Amino acid sequence: MIRASTRIPRIVIAGTHSGCGKTTTSSGIMAALRARGLVVQPFKVGPDFIDPSHHSAVCGRSSRNLDPFMMGEESVRRSFVSACEGADIAVIEGVMGLYDGVDGGECASTAHVARILDAPVVLVTDIKGMSRSVAALVKGYTEYDPRLRFAGVIMTKGGSEKHKAMTTTDLCVPLLGWIPRSDSLSVKSRHLGLMMADEDARMKDVGAFIEENCSLDSLLAAAAGTSVISAERRSSPAEVKTRVGVALDEAFCFYYQDNFDHLRTKGAELVFFSPIHDPLPEADGYYFGGGYPELYAEALANSRCKTELKRAADSGKPVFGECGGLMWLNRSITTQDEKSYAMTGLLDADCHMEKRFVALNYVVGKVTDSSLFPPGMNFRGHEFHYSKTTPDPDVRYAFTLTRGDGIIDGKDGIVAGSVLGGYTHMYFDAADIC
Repeated sequence: MIRASTRIPRIVIAGTHSGCGKTTTSSGIMAALRARGLVVQPFKVGPDFIDPSHHSAVCGRSSRNLDPFMMGEESVRRSFVSACEGADIAVIEGVMGLYDGVDGGECASTAHVARILDAPVVLVTDIKGMSRSVAALVKGYTEYDPRLRFAGVIMTKGGSEKHKAMTTTDLCVPLLGWIPRSDSLSVKSRHLGLMMADEDARMKDVGAFIEENCSLDSLLAAAAGTSVISAERRSSPAEVKTRVGVALDEAFCFYYQDNFDHLRTKGAELVFFSPIHDPLPEADGYYFGGGYPELYAEALANSRCKTELKRAADSGKPVFGECGGLMWLNRSITTQDEKSYAMTGLLDADCHMEKRFVALNYVVGKVTDSSLFPPGMNFRGHEFHYSKTTPDPDVRYAFTLTRGDGIIDGKDGIVAGSVLGGYTHMYFDAADIC
């Protein structure tokens, strides 16, 4: 087994809870470091597609997901070491609150990833409506797990100078930043999370604001105090054996970068295209990831690609869709305002957009009926969607889930000939158990 190692400076930007400002702070730190001329490798803890889009836009390098539940600890290290090649510093944005893991435990929490990578933690704290209590809050977070190393705290949503004086006394860790409220820095949200980076690029402009209100020199000094980390070297791309068309546009934009790398190591050449704007490229098979097909349903319904994909599927070419891709492969999408649009009809099912999320969970499953994946293959991933798919009673399912909802009653992945579509966002590499 060939191993690789790195001693790259690294820092974890953690939050006390969701909505405390860690995505803006993390992206701003990345932008400020890049403005100083550093090559920044971004990461995101957990199964998230939206925040990494902002990281990638800011850093000019693909952000990677680090999730021990889906990947296993060794794969977290492998992805980290591989992605950091050529970078000067790694910035890792956490998920939810620092200690929030699977089922209320530690697994896949930000703290878990910080320990795997032996990375110091910066705690982002929303101080709106607080004064001296901030010190007590920080003390609790920083002393809860003595295995973690804390570089300091960054306070967000600050008010007046008086507020600053009241919130920065009696701290048990260094104050690395005090960020005043600024509505102009907020990226708009919708169902599933923030707007994507190509829709709202404001994160690129946060760097100067962070530079002004944070001590980047102190952060860099903390990031430099890290140990050597080693992992099994990622396989190089294999000789091209097959050509895979990958849908990538405003409607289909949720993918793990590691999945692309995995396909390449298996000999796949990836050809990216837009089902909205482009004809279907010539390929041996097609991959449709998640995203927002419901927002572009009319354009997809009238696209040239829809007809061409049906011809490709009828000829026996493999077609795989996950979440948004499943919706596209169904007969129709009905939006929240009850407008219905015809999709490809490759699967005997219809979907309807609901007003709140239908499923949000990690997924553990096994392949039970599929020509696209080996029978009996175990897999992990996650599901997060606002749509409800209603299949015909006689459809076949490729996946049986032991964790997660799937399409219905723990069954996921509708199969029709060479076409497969399910709600699971699958992580392609095998994962061990936390």
